[in-house]
Amino acid sequence: MTATKPLQDWIRRAAPSGHVERIEAYFSGRGYDMHRHDTYAIGRTLSGVQSFHYRRGFRHSLPGGTIVLHPDEAHDGQAGTEAGFRYRMIYVDPALIQQILGGRPLPFIRDGISADPRLFAASDALLQSTARPVDPLQEDDALYELAHALCAAAGGQRGRRSPDYAAAERARHYIHASLGQVITLDELARAAGTDRWSLSRDFRALFGTSPYRYAMLRRLDQARRLIATGSPLAHAAAEAGFTDQSHLTRRHVQTYGMTPHRWRRMLQVPASTQD
Repeated sequence: MTATKPLQDWIRRAAPSGHVERIEAYFSGRGYDMHRHDTYAIGRTLSGVQSFHYRRGFRHSLPGGTIVLHPDEAHDGQAGTEAGFRYRMIYVDPALIQQILGGRPLPFIRDGISADPRLFAASDALLQSTARPVDPLQEDDALYELAHALCAAAGGQRGRRSPDYAAAERARHYIHASLGQVITLDELARAAGTDRWSLSRDFRALFGTSPYRYAMLRRLDQARRLIATGSPLAHAAAEAGFTDQSHLTRRHVQTYGMTPHRWRRMLQVPASTQD
């Protein structure tokens, strides 16, 4: 009997629109190495077993549940069986959640997988096929429902003083306006109107990562946009403010668990292999 040839790994991205990045992907074996990024990664397994290390445990996602990876939590991804796994994922900027929650600490789903039906229903509109566009107003409604479903699924939060949302938001805007230059914590604190360590603590509570990583990841966002449109890696690295291509590659692996070259190659898989 002839062995069945394994399917080729692929990633399909939805056309850029609105506020949320949407992907659908298939991996026959190991998908990506340990990494962390500063967005929520919220998704569902469509087929197979999606296995990943997360917070000192080894999780297994099956169809019917909701994956919720908290910003800046390390994780990897691999097939739990020889059949591989197919999944959809959205990446949601914590700043969008904050605009809805108004400064509450980010909801945290401890185990990375939730069986909460409210969360499954709230994420449904955003986890449609990548071939189907999401209406802008529908996306905003869905984000509102998602933010409150995350709070409900997370349950009670540990008590602590309320973070200074206004100050952290001023610092976040300063970062976006200053990506082409070196940014110091003292500069951010002055722009925010607070002290450096209060800002550092509140920024993490509200946006899920440190000011430094937030700035670095915005540069990675710019590089990935260029790579996806066909720019050479060296050009994307220079335009996004990295020292050189190897610097971009190191940061990309740390953040996404794969090299930018592999990511670009997977995006170029012919559509006929993805149906």
